[in-house]
Amino acid sequence: MSERIYMSSPDVGDLEEQFMVAAIRSGWIAPLGPDVNAFESEMAERLGVEHAVALSSGTAALHLGLLGLGVGPGDVVLTSTMTFAATANAIVYSGAEPYFIDCELETGNMDPALLRQALEQLVRDGENVAAIVPVDLLGKAVNYTEICAIADEYGIPVLADAAESLGASHNGRAAGSYGRASILSFNGNKIMTTSGGGMLLTDDAALAAHTRYLATQARQPVMHYEHTDIGYNYRLSNLLAALGRAQLSRLDGMIARRREMRERYRELFADVDGIEIFGGAADDGDNCWLTSIVIDSRTTGWSPADLSADLLHDNIESRPLWKPMHMQPVFSAARAATNGNSQRLFETGLTLPSGSALGASEIERVLTSLGASSGATA
Repeated sequence: MSERIYMSSPDVGDLEEQFMVAAIRSGWIAPLGPDVNAFESEMAERLGVEHAVALSSGTAALHLGLLGLGVGPGDVVLTSTMTFAATANAIVYSGAEPYFIDCELETGNMDPALLRQALEQLVRDGENVAAIVPVDLLGKAVNYTEICAIADEYGIPVLADAAESLGASHNGRAAGSYGRASILSFNGNKIMTTSGGGMLLTDDAALAAHTRYLATQARQPVMHYEHTDIGYNYRLSNLLAALGRAQLSRLDGMIARRREMRERYRELFADVDGIEIFGGAADDGDNCWLTSIVIDSRTTGWSPADLSADLLHDNIESRPLWKPMHMQPVFSAARAATNGNSQRLFETGLTLPSGSALGASEIERVLTSLGASSGATA
């Protein structure tokens, strides 16, 4: 059998090796060091924010971001239901209650109208909504114009989950620069990676300093170990930051490769009734991290599961769109404002190989397999 083709495998090469070797030879192999400082500075400059704090994961960034905003037990945090579990988990870590908001059908991103409805009801009921955490799904930024305006109207801070959207933008402004703070993920399947890792970004100097403090076990600035707060071991290592610096320098090229892959899919399915590229016809502002299709089984005569099984037979990875958080067993008791869109996307969507590391022969394998299963001409 041919080697497995993954949806989004890491795209690393000689440059990453050079940066890693240089970091090792520098002697800065313990946590923190000059590559961490440089990575933070370079990312902050790229996104147009004042401060960046490199952390061990995007989940850690969410957790510390929430704590920095004062979120705690008894609070409610409104967040997207169409997301990976890490978003909701971090809210639970803080002691708060996640309240899930359904999505727009075209983008899968938080529906501002539902957000407003939920806020109005919660405020009427006298509940303390401590933060709003919208999620940029698959690399397409949410409607920050409307969501931030609603948040400002109610005086609620926004912590933007831009884990999937580095390199994307909304109204010409970079994803990762919205809200009181934003977070990124550099997990191995993301558009750029530090193996594991994440980052918190903000223009708020006090929030950045507090995040650094908590991320280094909340040590007081004295010679001996003194602690007045519970801290966490959440900082990114210098070696992984070196990897991130190499990846960041190649980010635009990797985005371009993913955009080219999406266009190949768009061309493949252009004349196939019942299949649409998820996210709409325009990719403006989208980093094209992952490309998904939405399948109307009544028209095609086959389901997303059928197509996924055919791809698996050819050793090609695919995956449904996120199962909404309000449908997850672990959050079965959580409150949610729903419109049915996230469930529909979960049932009809399929995510296809999208990585910038895909070679020409692998791309042709994927397109040929899809063509044979869907009736498209590869």
